[in-house]
Amino acid sequence: MTTLYGPAEIVIGMKESVSRVRLFDGPLDLRWHHCATTSDFIADLFALPFHASRNDYREVRHNIGYLVNELIENSIKFREPGEIRVEAAMDVDCFKVKVSNVVSTEAAASFQALLAEITTGDPGDLLIERIEANAADPETSGSGLGLLTLMSDYGARLAWIFSPVDDGRRVYVETFAAIPVTQSQQ
Repeated sequence: MTTLYGPAEIVIGMKESVSRVRLFDGPLDLRWHHCATTSDFIADLFALPFHASRNDYREVRHNIGYLVNELIENSIKFREPGEIRVEAAMDVDCFKVKVSNVVSTEAAASFQALLAEITTGDPGDLLIERIEANAADPETSGSGLGLLTLMSDYGARLAWIFSPVDDGRRVYVETFAAIPVTQSQQ
């Protein structure tokens, strides 16, 4: 059974001119440094139209880079062996990205429980609650702080689709995100 978390309109609209990057397992294995390298590349590519203003360029590049890095880090951290696919597109005033990978059914269930919590309240309030909870218990992991920061501080709109894989032991996860991007008037 396919399950959606977040607003459905975000999962629609990846039909524009999309750039795709696929990260594969191989002799180098997928590691943390691939997150920064890949997100920097995507941020550089999509921030180019904003180069006329140094401030716009830096802000757009930072926001896209932070968003993509967070989503790729999560996919690497919780994935099962296999590829990670990153698809990105720019609208007139919005950057959109989809990160897809396969996770275990256990990881999917844990992630869905987290999403049931963080997609129902105010992201700013939930972020403060999670920061306080993490401060009280430093061993806490998987708290959703990165996702809540994206929603609260960057205005990101997020959605997830979980679809079972035929083997019954894994789940295909598609993470969709959209953040506003604008050029200042000169």
